[in-house]
Amino acid sequence: MSAAQDLGQIKSTASDAFKVLRFQGNFVRWQQRLGGTRPDITYKVVAGPQAFIDARNCRAITAVDDLLAASGIERSTFESELATAFAMWEPVTKLKFRKVRDGEPASILIGAQVDPVGWAFADVFYDATSPRHIKPISQALICLNPIRSWKVGFDGNLKAYDLRYTFLHEIGHAIGLDHPVSSGQVMDHRYDERFRDLQAGDALGAMTLYGAPLKRIPTLSSNSTTSLACCRSRVPKR
Repeated sequence: MSAAQDLGQIKSTASDAFKVLRFQGNFVRWQQRLGGTRPDITYKVVAGPQAFIDARNCRAITAVDDLLAASGIERSTFESELATAFAMWEPVTKLKFRKVRDGEPASILIGAQVDPVGWAFADVFYDATSPRHIKPISQALICLNPIRSWKVGFDGNLKAYDLRYTFLHEIGHAIGLDHPVSSGQVMDHRYDERFRDLQAGDALGAMTLYGAPLKRIPTLSSNSTTSLACCRSRVPKR
C-alpha cells in the first residue's frame, strides 16, 4: 500500500468507537523503518526533573517515588503494570516497545507532574515539516498527578485510578489515538472500571493507524518539530 493509499485508508475508516489524533490537519504516528520493519519504540520512567517548555500538559515531570509512596504502591508493581500496558498495544500495532535504562534516550518518557493538575496526560511531539503524508511522531510524554490516589485493580472506588487502565489510555494517545465519540473503549475520555484490556474500538483504531494484521478482526457494537497535546483530564463516570 502506498503512502497516499495509507492516508486514504485512515480518512475513509470512520467509526464512533475510535478516533485518530489530528493536529492542524495532520495525522501522526510512529513510522516504520525502511523495508517495513517494526519500529522499536523505547520508553523509560524518568529518574529526576525534566522540563519540556513546548509541551502543553507535561511541561515538567519528575521521578514517581513520591507518587508511589503516597499510594502505597511498590516500584516493581508500577513497572510491571506499565510494561503490561505497553505489551497490550503490541498485537494491534506494528510497534515493539522496549524499556531502556536511565541515561539512555527514550521515545516515550513517563513521570510525575511537577505542577499537579488533573489526573493523567500525554503530549505528542511530531515533525510538521516531514514530506510524509502521515507525520512522524518524534517523542511522547506521559505524566501522572502525584497527589491523586493510584491503585492496581478495580474496587469500585472511582476516586483512585487503576495504573494499568491509565497507562493503556495514555499510551493510546502516545501512539496517535484520540478520544472516541462513543463510550465503552479504553480511549474514552472518562475513567471507568468495567475492563482492564483493550476494547474492539481501541484495537481497530490502532490497526487503522498501523495496519497490524490480526487473526480475528475486532467486532464493533454499535516549527520543524511541533508539540501538541492530548488529553484533557478524565472525569470519573457518575
